[in-house]
Amino acid sequence: MFLTRDINKARAWLRKNARGSQQTGVLVTKVAARFKPQAVHVLGQGDENAVHWFLEDKTDIRSSNYLEDAATEIQVQGLELDYACVLWDADMRYEDNGWGYYKFNGKVKWNPEKNEESKKYMLNAYRVLLTRARQGFVICVPEGNSRLNAEGFPEDQTRLPEFYDGTYNYLKSLGINEL
Repeated sequence: MFLTRDINKARAWLRKNARGSQQTGVLVTKVAARFKPQAVHVLGQGDENAVHWFLEDKTDIRSSNYLEDAATEIQVQGLELDYACVLWDADMRYEDNGWGYYKFNGKVKWNPEKNEESKKYMLNAYRVLLTRARQGFVICVPEGNSRLNAEGFPEDQTRLPEFYDGTYNYLKSLGINEL
């Protein structure tokens, strides 16, 4: 198990470790919203997408091994990869000595999740993702975007570093080695 803030380091680690027909893949929660800046596309929920993602070999761009398309906890429940990258979004973040749960509104805001059942679902989604790798995995918690626009406002209010820093620091404090 490893930890990184750089999706390209995670991809390189997966490619370096997978041998022969061993399978790699990127995993995200179904409520993950902000991975386009990492050049990661979340698979649509149709069965056909997941079939190609999971069953095609390294020569097919629809394969999980290309590390461009991410599958969700719904698509991989009950399935395993040899090596996986769990790409952590701001939907569940460690803050103030506990987990905070958020849903993206599609514009510029993450709204706190108040429904207890939804919080349990989100926690379980990460549990599923963290248990899909047989041989090893890397957790990638993005840096976020700290750049300001010409007016001095955040360039991307949906990916502020503080949405990710607490989670990364918490996981690091558990003793997970960094790539």
